[in-house]
Amino acid sequence: MPELPEVEALKDFLTEQLVGHEIVRVLPVAISVLKTYDPPLTALEGREVTGVQRRGKFLALATDGGPWFVTHLARAGWLQWKDRLPSGPPRPGKGPLALRVALETGAGFDLTEAGTQKRLAVYVVTDPQQVPGVARLGPDPLADDFDESRLAGLLAGERRQLKGALRDQSLIAGIGNAYSDEILHAARMSPFKLAASLTPEETARLYQALRTTLTEAVERSRGVAAGRLKAEKKSGLRVHGRTGEACPVCGDTIREVSFSDSSLQYCPTCQTGGKPLADRRLSRLLK
Repeated sequence: MPELPEVEALKDFLTEQLVGHEIVRVLPVAISVLKTYDPPLTALEGREVTGVQRRGKFLALATDGGPWFVTHLARAGWLQWKDRLPSGPPRPGKGPLALRVALETGAGFDLTEAGTQKRLAVYVVTDPQQVPGVARLGPDPLADDFDESRLAGLLAGERRQLKGALRDQSLIAGIGNAYSDEILHAARMSPFKLAASLTPEETARLYQALRTTLTEAVERSRGVAAGRLKAEKKSGLRVHGRTGEACPVCGDTIREVSFSDSSLQYCPTCQTGGKPLADRRLSRLLK
């Protein structure tokens, strides 16, 4: 799933490619991708793109005198830029193509989604705040006013585990499964630790890990072409997706806890005092 650093890089890439150019055609291929109907997609056609913003994990394209084009790539969606789009209209079918946006130059981009769980979403709205997911977003963790005291205030009284709290978009915008693992590893904290139990010293450590991890990931992604961002993300991860490998900090074996639709990775030595966390799903399988 694209998270804050990748979406930030896509925002920068699309700003260079789209701003000042006219959208001449928006071609939906999978109707399931469209989450709004008024204004229609055709309201974007003939409009110049004036800006590109990131709102959490959402991308928002502003047009001159027209509506916004807002998309969320979800778990398996992606944006594929093409310097020259195919001349013919895309054919509906079982492929990954969901929607195509064409510019007056002949360039444009495709929104694609792999797999069977169709969660890729496109909204055409007069204001991004009309998108429910955008309206619910918490503060951006890379904003200038997101300081240590603000993080402490968000976590105060939060009875959830740190892993779940960091992934809650209404609490903090933009962090998903991968970077929550990376932040907690950098902070040397268990993903199961209760958010409200942090001491001031632990809050300071978590804040530093959060800002450093996300900032470094953004810098690694900056200037990378859209088609290479997924590989860049994976290459920079230290624990997420690396079950069974050696921790780059201490050399212990990276462990995993599985859930119904996701998993987390962590280092026991760095994060849990050397104790493996209970994997309830695996335990049930072994009974």
